[in-house]
Amino acid sequence: MVIVEFVIVPLGERSLSRYVAGVIKLLEEKGVKYQLTPMATIIEVPTVREAFEIIEEAHELMFRLGAERVSTTVRIDDRRDRERKMEDKVESVMEKVRGG
Repeated sequence: MVIVEFVIVPLGERSLSRYVAGVIKLLEEKGVKYQLTPMATIIEVPTVREAFEIIEEAHELMFRLGAERVSTTVRIDDRRDRERKMEDKVESVMEKVRGG
């Protein structure tokens, strides 16, 4: 699986919650596993291509929602030596915090 963090910002807007809600609805409609954080959204998909297709749809959604200018940032974790999921990464850190 590919784990991708992305941030889409409709520039010039004070509140982003309605835009973020639109993206979350899109992800849920597509059945994409996601994690919403205070500063970004993280998705887990089989391929980088699928991630970019989803992010492109989310980016375009901002314009349909009324944005005139949009900035999108993407960060990709594509590990191919073993299967990893979002929870695995967090659990690995928490084990070390607990002294494991």
